[in-house]
Amino acid sequence: MKSVVKNREKSAQLFAEAKQYFPGGVNSPVRAFKSVSGPPLFIKEAMGSKIIDEDDNTYLDFCCSWGPLILGHNNPHIREKVIATISKGTSFGTPTRLGNELGKLIIENNRYIDKIRFVSSGTEAVMSAIRLARGYTGRSKIIKFEGCYHGHVDSLLVKAGSGLATFGESTSAGIPDAFVQETIVLPLADSEALHNVMQEIGDEIACIIIEPIPANNGLLLQDKNFLECLRKKCYRHGALLIFDEVISGLRVGFEGAAHHYGIQPDILTYGKIIGGGLPVGAYGASHEIMGHVAPDGPVYQAGTLSANPVAMAAGYAALEQLLEPNFYTDLTNKTKAFVEDIMQFATAENMPITIPTIGSIFWIAFTEDRIQRADQIDPESMEKFKVLHHELLQRGVYLGPSGYEVGFVSAAHTEEDLKEAAHHMKECLKIVFHQ
Repeated sequence: MKSVVKNREKSAQLFAEAKQYFPGGVNSPVRAFKSVSGPPLFIKEAMGSKIIDEDDNTYLDFCCSWGPLILGHNNPHIREKVIATISKGTSFGTPTRLGNELGKLIIENNRYIDKIRFVSSGTEAVMSAIRLARGYTGRSKIIKFEGCYHGHVDSLLVKAGSGLATFGESTSAGIPDAFVQETIVLPLADSEALHNVMQEIGDEIACIIIEPIPANNGLLLQDKNFLECLRKKCYRHGALLIFDEVISGLRVGFEGAAHHYGIQPDILTYGKIIGGGLPVGAYGASHEIMGHVAPDGPVYQAGTLSANPVAMAAGYAALEQLLEPNFYTDLTNKTKAFVEDIMQFATAENMPITIPTIGSIFWIAFTEDRIQRADQIDPESMEKFKVLHHELLQRGVYLGPSGYEVGFVSAAHTEEDLKEAAHHMKECLKIVFHQ
């Protein structure tokens, strides 16, 4: 099929201009297209499953603003609620009825939390959850896992280092060594490594934090028994278990991965979908644990724009649609059919790929092996993704601009959209493997 994307001249011009104003020309690093080819797309409008760039190219979008848009772009119900709310004001710095309504909707439909605190991003939610865990336990050390991303929090931008094979090293300049020394980094899917560390210093651990569905560095689906092991170790040693569900929360089901796996964490963090396309995050826990958050308790956390009325209105308008009968079943089935269509072709053509999927999340891996840990991803496979991304873009299909990023199917993607995207994917895979 001939290219439907004629040029990206205006995007290129805007990117050149943006470099005068922003580091790297962007306000979030991966947007710079460093891992793929050409200038980043500058998007001017979107509707449903499609985005339109400044050069008037239209794309089927499987990035969905990195996950929040489970209902697709410019959802009419969300748009109407936001416009009606803005007409009354954008921020008051006070409690509002809308905050109560969204909080009630979430808590009444989520058996894993008793109270919630709204913030403005997933990173802020995780930062606050870590502080809460430390304040509640009176301990300072935390455990995270290689391949899980929890936002740009100082103590969590850490990778595995030497010594004990667990004490970490910073992945960013500007993070003091003292912060890093409080973070222990372990491999995913390795119960023995966890056991050894907990045996040695379990009474110093404030919390274990994990993406129960790791989806920031590939889709590294874990076995339930590993997550259960985390739960047991936390109980045994008096540490708290934090599920970072900024991506998986409300994506694999209204109650997220906690319900999917049937595991009760001590603290949960949310973001992305919870805001209906606006900047919202949240953390929640039991009455007892949340009782330690100011003003009820000694753990301080505040935010000028936390629970602002516009974000609360967007979140409520989104979440009430997710509670409609069969919403998640239908979305999961659409995603499975899309992935199976591509995989049947790839298998018949002897193409060594897998497409792990859960709920409406999918990831393209250039191997036939199951990948559960970050170190199992072959960095050289990213060259194949670079070709795939370019060819799909030329055909009007948009994936996130990194082979480590997952894709998302939204309720706005029709069967025709998915058939068209699968057709282009097959075309492009032929080019990747046979060029």
